[in-house]
Amino acid sequence: MAERIKTYSEFYKFYLTEHENKTSRRLHFIGTGLVFIEIVLLSMYNMWGIWFVLPITGYAFAWVGHFFFEKNKPATFKYPLWSLTSDFRLFFEILIGKQKL
Repeated sequence: MAERIKTYSEFYKFYLTEHENKTSRRLHFIGTGLVFIEIVLLSMYNMWGIWFVLPITGYAFAWVGHFFFEKNKPATFKYPLWSLTSDFRLFFEILIGKQKL
């Protein structure tokens, strides 16, 4: 990733190459799934003061996947919004069977 990626389409192709390890993908899927569950629960119980747990949950699982299984640096550091969008996209593509877990 020497030069800056210019389009989201280009980025998502790169993102998928950085998430090829099965354990890493599973950790990303679990972390993102827990974030969605937390959003529902925090909304239902009006717990606005602890929304800070959302990124902690999502990133904890994802970063364990990157550092211990993929052995690469998360794209979040260089492309934060595209990375977050791609986490959600990969989650839903796994749910519908477009991507493998």
